[in-house]
Amino acid sequence: MTQYIIRRLLYSLPLLMGVNILTFVLFFVVNSPDDMARMQLGQKHVTEQAIANWKHQHGYDMPLLWNSDEPAEKKITETIFYQKSVGLFLFRFGVSDSGRNIGADIKERAWPSLAVALPTLLAGLFVNICFALMMVLFRNSYLEHGGIVSCVILMSISSLFYIIGGQFLIGKLLRLVPISGYDGGFAAVKFLILPVLIGVFSGIGSGVRWYRTLFLEEVEKDYVRTARAKGLSETQALFRHVLPNAMIPILTGVVVVLPLLFMGSLIMESFFSIPGLGSYTIDAINSQDFAIVRAMVFLGSVLYVIGLLLTDISYTLVDPRVRLA
Repeated sequence: MTQYIIRRLLYSLPLLMGVNILTFVLFFVVNSPDDMARMQLGQKHVTEQAIANWKHQHGYDMPLLWNSDEPAEKKITETIFYQKSVGLFLFRFGVSDSGRNIGADIKERAWPSLAVALPTLLAGLFVNICFALMMVLFRNSYLEHGGIVSCVILMSISSLFYIIGGQFLIGKLLRLVPISGYDGGFAAVKFLILPVLIGVFSGIGSGVRWYRTLFLEEVEKDYVRTARAKGLSETQALFRHVLPNAMIPILTGVVVVLPLLFMGSLIMESFFSIPGLGSYTIDAINSQDFAIVRAMVFLGSVLYVIGLLLTDISYTLVDPRVRLA
């Protein structure tokens, strides 16, 4: 197990290096520091001196990869790539273009994102799996057909409709919870109820159909027929055999949303004014703060790689056929 984890970590290094290099090329080669300066200062009536001053203030006036004017190792260290990209591997995110400490902002904003994403993920899994099992239990009935139609309808509606409709109905008309905002400590619960409910409800259509497909593939296999022949009821067969054997594709589906636990939901946090990493990224894009965007792209890649590693390890817990060398 230890050798497997070490090997997977080593495999992830080239991937992260590739993401880092690609991000550097997009931000500093395709979109040069001069372009950044013009975007920040305004496209019209910008003098070369103003551009030079902005680049010097933000550390963008150095060569990209090689500084021939510096001695020894400074030829590499006194470059934009070393100053802005290499430090990301040590989670040194540096300072934003507006002068804020990016690392401190990420630590502060990760918790609100986690407070929204974790309950949404857990409640969504529970609700989707329960509805999917119920549809499989009553398959070829009006309940299943009605459930499929309902799922298609729910999938066809934009998530923005659920957000705006939920805010209007639950927040404004019924006044059960605040429409938007956030507070620290336990006071944050009243602000999290509505986004969590909307996040779970908006995912029912696609989630239930996905899990129903997984369970239907398992329910017709020989080992389930054998279980029924031995006297197990349909419910017992579903929970004792079908559900455990469908855990690998379930875990594979869960890993896709693992980075969202910390990265946050861009749309949800923006509409509900939650100070998480999702709204942090949106604000950085709107203000054209490229340092924050680079940091968030790299952090998202790291979290996704970690999620893949945890998923592979968890396979051994749900399927004894999987062996890690």
